[in-house]
Formats: sequence, structure tokens, C-alpha cells
Amino acid sequence: MIKVMNSTDIATYLIQHPHFFEEHAELLSSIKLTSPVMGRAISLQERQMEVVREKYRALELKLADLMRHADENLDITKKFQVWTRTLLLARNDVDLPFILTQGLQDIFALPHATLRLWGVAPEFTHTWFSEPASEDSMLFAKGLKTPFCGANQDFEAASWIDASEPVRSLAMLPLRLSATSPTFGLLVLGSPDPTRYTKDMGTDFLIKIADTTSAALACLIDQ
Repeated sequence: MIKVMNSTDIATYLIQHPHFFEEHAELLSSIKLTSPVMGRAISLQERQMEVVREKYRALELKLADLMRHADENLDITKKFQVWTRTLLLARNDVDLPFILTQGLQDIFALPHATLRLWGVAPEFTHTWFSEPASEDSMLFAKGLKTPFCGANQDFEAASWIDASEPVRSLAMLPLRLSATSPTFGLLVLGSPDPTRYTKDMGTDFLIKIADTTSAALACLIDQ
């Protein structure tokens, strides 16, 4: 009894005999496939060229996307360096919070940036950045392992921002010197744009901002 081969059998045979078309090259020109690009029957060689061109275009798009991300990261790195330099040039500890938050706004083009510190040294208790934060806000900051990003749900921290229009989205960065150190403040970035800070955005760069801010402002805390 002659076994009738189905498409799976044929595919398996060709896989097991990779030199089949080398031995029967005349078949290549007679095999016709429907081209999804040209919309007509084409030879196997032509279809192979189409596949190669499609892969090449996909690689071009991927490369362009990688280049775009690289340019964005380079721009962010340059801005971060400029911002860090302004902190290093600060001559008075008491000026640091203003230089830090104003630098974030100016260098990174952020709509709003402010902060609150608790447990500050006695000589800084009269300052704007040591104004009282509620127990709830301090507990909220303590519970943050990574920056919070999302819609403003009537957070107290939003009221720390002096804005002429409603703050619709926030990024709130806990300030501490290490993962196990006490939290001593909260850096708050706000925007009237509800999509500026979202719960699904990446926070790697914000974590670096929080780490640098914590290191810069640790000199204001009562040790």
C-alpha cells in the first residue's frame, strides 16, 4: 500500500534532507508561492529575497529605535551631570534644597519640584523645607521602597507645591541613605499633565535622583 504524504511529512522530509534542492535545483524555478507583498505568484527564490528584505527592514527599525534610546539616555546623563555639579558648587548647606529643586525644574524642564525633610538639625528648623509633614505623609514615605508615580489622589505632598493650576500627576521619591536607613524626607515632582507621571513608567532614573538627593541633603539632618 502506497502511503500518501501530507504537508507535514513533506516538511519533515525536506528538513531531514537539507541538500534536496541542491540535487534538484531545477525545481526551484518551478515552485510558485503567493507573495504577500506583490500579491501575485512568485518563485521560491523571489520569496526568499522578500523574506530577507523584510528581516532587513525589521533590523533597520530596531536599530533606529536603539539609536533613539541611546540619544535619549545620553541627553539625560548630560543633564544629570549638570544638575549634580550645581549641588557640588553650593556654598551653604541651607541653600541646598532650593538649588536642588530649582535645578531639577530648570535643567530637566520639570513643571514643579519641592521637598520636605524631617528630623533636621536645630539650625535648620526655621526653613521652608522643614515645615511640618503629617504623620501619614511620613509613614507613606517610609513605606515606599521605590518612587511612587501616578495620579494625584489628594496627596498631602501635592499641597506642598505652589502651583497656579491643579497638580494632576506626581512622582514622590523617598529620601534615605540606604535601603535599611530611616527615611528622612520626600522629594515631590508634580505636573498638571495627568500622563506625565504614570504607575507603569520606569523609575530607574528617579531612583538615581533620589539617591543623589539623599546624599546631598544628609548634612541637614540631625545625626
